[in-house]
Amino acid sequence: MDDHQGPVPPAQQTPWDVRRRYARDVTVVGRRETRRRKYLSLGIGELAAAAVFAAVLPRLVGQADRRALWCALIPLLVVLVQAGSYWLLSRAWVDRAPMPATLAMVYRGFRSADALLLTAGLVGVLLWSPEGSRSMLVVWAIWLFGAVEYVNYFVVRLAYPVGGWSRSVRQWRAPRLIQDLRTSGRAHPGPAAGSPPA
Repeated sequence: MDDHQGPVPPAQQTPWDVRRRYARDVTVVGRRETRRRKYLSLGIGELAAAAVFAAVLPRLVGQADRRALWCALIPLLVVLVQAGSYWLLSRAWVDRAPMPATLAMVYRGFRSADALLLTAGLVGVLLWSPEGSRSMLVVWAIWLFGAVEYVNYFVVRLAYPVGGWSRSVRQWRAPRLIQDLRTSGRAHPGPAAGSPPA
């Protein structure tokens, strides 16, 4: 005789079953809304940063060094815009469904294209390297920041709260975007209890 029992039919549910199911549903919805608010903040923040950098950073070097600066800055702006767009778009499927397959294909293309763009930017920085030490420092800092942002979104997660950064970064966790790319096209089982937040 099979002792395994499936879900309790609604007619046989006790008040305790109803309360427990309601509490679980409220928890899932609350977690989803919390993440959606977080993703909204992240998305707006990345897009705002791209706009500010595009407006302000070119003013930090002379006209003669603008080519080198834009070689460093364009890859950074591209990654930031892609990242901001990802966070805003992901609000539609977080804790509900996998990343849409078409969008996943687009971001896989971004991953390869951005690596080439960073390489081309590096060549440009070396080719038109600023002569002044201040301009050179600014240009190299921008390019390195772009490389770090690329790694943070497409290779390994680097962004953590300051207090636990050294411990967390050593865990080599996959970025949220990469997790979404890996699960795209699979059936979504729903958020697991106790699953770590993004």
